[in-house]
Amino acid sequence: MFEASEDVMGVITERIEDRFQMPLADLRRAVQAAPQANPEATTVVHWYGLLTETQQALDTAEDALVEALGTPPPDVLDDPVMELAHQVNAAVAVRDGRAMVVNYLLDPNAPGKRGPGVWRGASPAARRAPALPTSPPALPSARNTTSPGAAR
Repeated sequence: MFEASEDVMGVITERIEDRFQMPLADLRRAVQAAPQANPEATTVVHWYGLLTETQQALDTAEDALVEALGTPPPDVLDDPVMELAHQVNAAVAVRDGRAMVVNYLLDPNAPGKRGPGVWRGASPAARRAPALPTSPPALPSARNTTSPGAAR
């Protein structure tokens, strides 16, 4: 299980280093020193930190599950072991979600990152006027209406 987590973190680390053309440790120091200098780098480093925390929680949960499974098992898995398995599944889901966020942040061709108009309503033209009229419709006046008898 440990090798798979190294692969996920290794691939993402490599992508970050390729994107910013510096080792991750240097990027972290640069962001810490001047977070406003590059908002994109700051966001990526923030999410990578969240991903790292989640990966550590996943590793801990996996270790606990492996230890619990290493004891002589009864015929059926008991509730504490099943709870550990659920914790591992939840940690994997969170880790994968955060990895997806980091991958999105690193992808310059991701939806919404290629200029205005990529997503519906994102173009400046779409923001010029409200989508719906904001003034009430004009009601017909009493003089313009015809009585039912006048049409004869």
